[in-house]
Amino acid sequence: MNQVRRLVLHGTRGVVSRCRDFTAEALADWGWIPAETEEQDEQVEDVLLLVSEVVTNACLHAGGPEELVLRHEAGRLRVEVADASPVHPHRGVARSPALPGGHGLMVLDRLAGAWGSEDKAAGDGVGKVVWLEVSRPSPPPWSRRRADPS
Repeated sequence: MNQVRRLVLHGTRGVVSRCRDFTAEALADWGWIPAETEEQDEQVEDVLLLVSEVVTNACLHAGGPEELVLRHEAGRLRVEVADASPVHPHRGVARSPALPGGHGLMVLDRLAGAWGSEDKAAGDGVGKVVWLEVSRPSPPPWSRRRADPS
C-alpha cells in the first residue's frame, strides 16, 4: 500500500528540525521505528540526515523549501523537497572532506539508494523537486515471523 505524507513549509521557522521530526513520526507510523536491528537503526539515522541535507540545501541555495513529501511503499521511502528555484543541484569542484561545508551532495551520493531533481509538475509553479530514495533493510531471518502452519 502506498502511503503519502505532506508538510507545507511556506514561511516556516525551524524548518530543518520540523522536517526531521515530521519524518521520524512517519517512520514510526510505518514501522521503521523502533528498529529491529542495528542496521535498521542506522538506516533510520541515515534517512533523518538525508532529510536534513536536502532541506538545508533548499534553505541555502533555493530560497527555502515549500513542501516536504514522504512516499512509502513496500519498504521503500521516497523523500521529495519542493522549492521555487529552477536551478537544479549540481556537483561542484571536489572538496576535501576535511574542509567544512559543501558536502551535501556527497552525503546524498553515499547514503541514498538514488537521488535526483526534476522540474515541478506543470501547474505547480516555477521551481523543482529534489528527491531521494531509500530502501529499508530486511530483518534478519531469525527475527522474521513464520507463517502459522495451522
